[in-house]
Amino acid sequence: MGLMSSLNNAVSGLRINQDSLAVVSRNIANSGTPGYHKQSLNVVDYSDHSSTYARTMGINRAFDKSLQTYYTRQVSDAAMSSVQANYLDRLQTYLGKPGDAGSLDKVFQDLQNALSSLATSPDDYNVRAQVVSQAQTMVETLNRLSNDIQTMRQETEGQIAANVHQLNGMLTSLQEVNLRLLDLGATDGARASLMDQRDRLVSQIAEKIDVTADYRPDGTVALMTRSGASLIDGRASTFNFESAGNLAATSEFHHDPDLTKVGKLTLTSPSGMTFDLVQHGVIQGGELGGLLDLRDRTLVQAQSQLDEIAAALAKAFGTVQTPGTEAANGGVAGYELDIGGIAPGEDVLINYTENGVARQVRLVNTVQALDYKDASGVRVIGVDMSLGAGAVAGQLAGLLPGLDFSQSSGSTLSVLDDGAGGAIDVTSVIGRSSSGAAQGGGLALNLFVDAGNKAFTNNLDTNPPQKLGFAARISINAAVLADNRVLVQHEIGGSLGDSSRPDYLVDQLKNMKFVSGGDPKANPNAFQLNGSVGEVISQVMGFQGSSIASAINRRDDRLLTLDTVMQQMEQQYGVNVEEELARLIELQNAYSANARVVSIVQDLFDKLFNA
Repeated sequence: MGLMSSLNNAVSGLRINQDSLAVVSRNIANSGTPGYHKQSLNVVDYSDHSSTYARTMGINRAFDKSLQTYYTRQVSDAAMSSVQANYLDRLQTYLGKPGDAGSLDKVFQDLQNALSSLATSPDDYNVRAQVVSQAQTMVETLNRLSNDIQTMRQETEGQIAANVHQLNGMLTSLQEVNLRLLDLGATDGARASLMDQRDRLVSQIAEKIDVTADYRPDGTVALMTRSGASLIDGRASTFNFESAGNLAATSEFHHDPDLTKVGKLTLTSPSGMTFDLVQHGVIQGGELGGLLDLRDRTLVQAQSQLDEIAAALAKAFGTVQTPGTEAANGGVAGYELDIGGIAPGEDVLINYTENGVARQVRLVNTVQALDYKDASGVRVIGVDMSLGAGAVAGQLAGLLPGLDFSQSSGSTLSVLDDGAGGAIDVTSVIGRSSSGAAQGGGLALNLFVDAGNKAFTNNLDTNPPQKLGFAARISINAAVLADNRVLVQHEIGGSLGDSSRPDYLVDQLKNMKFVSGGDPKANPNAFQLNGSVGEVISQVMGFQGSSIASAINRRDDRLLTLDTVMQQMEQQYGVNVEEELARLIELQNAYSANARVVSIVQDLFDKLFNA
């Protein structure tokens, strides 16, 4: 090896030292910079026909594709859990903890206690006033909670709109970064910085929506949702959100786009194709996933449970139970009942035994074709009672083998068994309807009414059904507010010392049973409420408390997982200043050594030329 080879090696070493110093200084300068990946110089031994020397082959940027992919998924999951937990934590504050002052169950307990006092002292004005006051508090609590839930749903729409705006900006920025990465004239340092920017944008997008990243060999990245919808592949897609305006309890998502009453979120591809992200179930994570789930499922379920409570209250106080009269015909026996006063949504209970086993059927006055078993095991059948007893008997023909339905006269429905030697025995038929005026209609009292002082009958045939949003509309009967004596006097001029009505109302609250929703098979994941008013309220409080605790725990678990992944990324990608300083000393020594070689070669050349 001649002097020129030695000189070439030394000069290449100096050049590499300079490039390495630039990389190390950049690492140190960006120590602690979010999203910065440490860099190192790629040095190779290069040989040509006359010499061998070192040369650089670009900059290596710390990157682990599998780790980055896992991190991106955890970012989306943590963001979704966080936004859900934050909203549900607020819901817990609104509902209150069981037993706390102002909580739903405590307000109901206070109403129960006031009614019990009324049963003891029906002639005491102050006791009656206390019942009205507690009933008003119950109404205001349900109204407030319903308003709180709809306010949160409205906020989710605002956040969805904000996220959509941010997402479009991020995707546009990522598209620009991808284009710059395709520039073959970019320096290695510039490309590394662009990749840092690329990964930061991917992480920010993952916070908003679940994504799967495809890292290309040229440094660009393509993004799609986990369900396969393309967000960017060369060119970026565009999100659009059309707000529905003010949301109410009746504003719900529907799979039929023409019937949905919430904001519409769509994605338009670069080719111009637009599709509804919610209708197609595309979004599965990120803040958008959490917000949509809150708006369309979680908070809707909470509203539905409040509506169930409001409906149970109204029905418990206002239901008149009319037992059928015994009937017999040629060896078969049963009961007959006038169904002319059964309003839409109200029902008839048929109790019978089959081979000694007690069974119950509930006939609901509706035009809907209902036939299912509710969560308590009671069979529910829909019949249109407005068509008359004969038509009802025809609708029931063949549905309940062993039971014979017929029109005995006018609007009277006859329900008979299969005879003395048969397996069926009818034990009772009870009509359940809403009381009319505050006095003269029996012991029941429509203390809680719908908007316009309208009786709540749970009409299923209105659009929307009467129960939907009832918690927001429930109010106190104007007749009770005008004269609290009707809490006691079920007949005009009746004695204020008669506790019959208060006793009846107390018994109804304790013993009348309710079952939420419709066919459990139609919505198997829904939580079914079943029991008295107090039991339904306790179940709602327990369910919401458990759901909220689960959401908070899920958020904490995912944040912990994300933190663990970020620590691993810091170990692989982050800059260790002490290591970089040690590297500086190495470079300093190497630079001095290479400079010394150059100096010695120079001296040798001088001696050679001067010889």
